[in-house]
Amino acid sequence: MAMISMNYTQAVREAQKREMERDSRVFVIGEDVAKLGSAFGQTAGLLQEFGAERVVDTPISETAIMGMSVGAAATGLRPITIMDFVDFMGVCMDEVLNQAAKLRYMVGGQTNVPLVIRAQGGGGISAGAQHSQSLEAFFTHMPGIKVVAAATPADALGLICAAVRDDNPVMVFEHKRLLGLKGDVPEEEYVIPFGKVNKIREGKDVTILAWSAMVHTCTSAADMLAKEGIDAEVIDVRSLVPLDKEGILASVGKTGRLVIVQESIGCTGFGAEIAAVVAEEGFSLLKAPIARVAAPFTHSPFSPKLEALYVPNEDNVIAAVKKLIG
Repeated sequence: MAMISMNYTQAVREAQKREMERDSRVFVIGEDVAKLGSAFGQTAGLLQEFGAERVVDTPISETAIMGMSVGAAATGLRPITIMDFVDFMGVCMDEVLNQAAKLRYMVGGQTNVPLVIRAQGGGGISAGAQHSQSLEAFFTHMPGIKVVAAATPADALGLICAAVRDDNPVMVFEHKRLLGLKGDVPEEEYVIPFGKVNKIREGKDVTILAWSAMVHTCTSAADMLAKEGIDAEVIDVRSLVPLDKEGILASVGKTGRLVIVQESIGCTGFGAEIAAVVAEEGFSLLKAPIARVAAPFTHSPFSPKLEALYVPNEDNVIAAVKKLIG
């Protein structure tokens, strides 16, 4: 497979471009997505290539944006809706929770809602409490919505292409700290099926499970642990809903130990759901209790020094692993 190097932002832009070329029903909508190319640059150039009818600038109204997107999806189009900061999706939560997620169910399958919602999340750039949240767990609690989070440019490309082709609403989480990350992506058509974990690193002593930016933190921690003789397997969940239970249990069955790492607050975070799945369906596989590494139950600080303590880091992961290993 021929590969080309690009950063995360370019991979997101490429995925949208490919799907817009492939299907004339696909269009992009959101604040500043046309003339400015969106707040983070992922739609730059699409206006010039596809025109204003398919790259739609909107007023600063999340409710209006999401309402229009749900209606468009229900009537045959395939919108890619950009919410530059996931923090502000609370403004349009009724449209997501009570309309997008439920419409197909409420009408007995008479219509689909092929809606992709791209949202930026995560901290580490000192953006303050209202621009730094990781809110994946909100959306995994909504039946009818699929949720994915890519850790690499290649996964961003493959998961977004899969999301656009899906006939259900899909939340695509993109971490702001990853936008400049470079990597190889396939030049030809590339679609990643939902519900499949990505094994980043083989190991036999402990499974470290993460998604989004925390995958890189965990990989770095695993490399440090290897120098001390601890062989950690790193798994990128990447598809939260649907979840690859079999892939997770297979890894835990090999290592006997599980550390779940999430950037979001630990209380009722998605890591708790993974822990429950393993406890219920794979308890006999465990040699030690399941450990979780997560942000504390407080708001993300603006101060860079405080935020560095708030966001989980390699030291936190290493400490959790060593505690399990004994």
